[in-house]
Amino acid sequence: MTLALVLLCALMLDAVLGEPKWLWSRLPHPAVLMGRLIGWLDRTFNTGPAKRAKGTLCLIFAVGCAVITGLVLSALGPLAEVIIAAILLAQRSLSDHVAAVAKGLRRSLPEGRAAVAMIVSRDTSDMDPSQTARAAIESAAENMSDGVIAPAFWFLIGGLPAMLAYKMINTADSMIGYRTPRHHAFGWAAARMDDLVNILPARLTALLIANAAWQWDGAAIRADARLHKSPNAGWPEAAMARALGIALAGPRAYDGTLQDFPWVNEAGRKVLSADDIDASLSILWKAWGMMFTLCVVLAILS
Repeated sequence: MTLALVLLCALMLDAVLGEPKWLWSRLPHPAVLMGRLIGWLDRTFNTGPAKRAKGTLCLIFAVGCAVITGLVLSALGPLAEVIIAAILLAQRSLSDHVAAVAKGLRRSLPEGRAAVAMIVSRDTSDMDPSQTARAAIESAAENMSDGVIAPAFWFLIGGLPAMLAYKMINTADSMIGYRTPRHHAFGWAAARMDDLVNILPARLTALLIANAAWQWDGAAIRADARLHKSPNAGWPEAAMARALGIALAGPRAYDGTLQDFPWVNEAGRKVLSADDIDASLSILWKAWGMMFTLCVVLAILS
């Protein structure tokens, strides 16, 4: 089987089954195992001098482990590749978590806040309905890139070894890639590498979202994307903001401190509701369908 055909099957399997609770309540998810490795490296080597060098070597070691694991699993055959690739994709899981925010918000504001707290790191206790919906939509757009398009992109480039390497880098960035006193030096390599491996997938995600909504304005999306603190996350968020005609980002609180982030598509509508979350999910599934179609084309051509 070609890589495109394997990915095609994996996309379908993930879309249908997602992440079965009965399985992952009994076994550690691969992302959990990656997190444990990164956590151990952090606790063991993030001490003393030369933290940047140590962090870089630790990242190389972790990515090397991921590549070797990918090579071993690939040797088990196409069926194993399909199953592992499906596990590493997150379209169904992302959709379910974001939909839960809309469902909770329709019941009550506290339920909406509780649901969105499961998928964002910002403070949620004082969010109003618009802020709750906005956080869910931003998470949907960004995680479409990190959790679906980027893993799929790297699988097409280099199969399971490349896909697992990407997931390891992304996990490392989410754990240690912060400009905090503890991780500013040790997590430097993880943060920079995550920026690098997401350059193309983030822009591909923006393209898919924009085309799914027939709202492509490349110059406007590019300008809004540059307002984001991340060189990549702003692209899918900017595309989603334009697709829905809403404003995303803006002020939000972290650890009790309000941070005045600029608005993405500032002229867009700022009063949001659960209906806007539903609309964002519709666009994400259309974008997924475009990625699926691309894999069909590649499978036929190869």
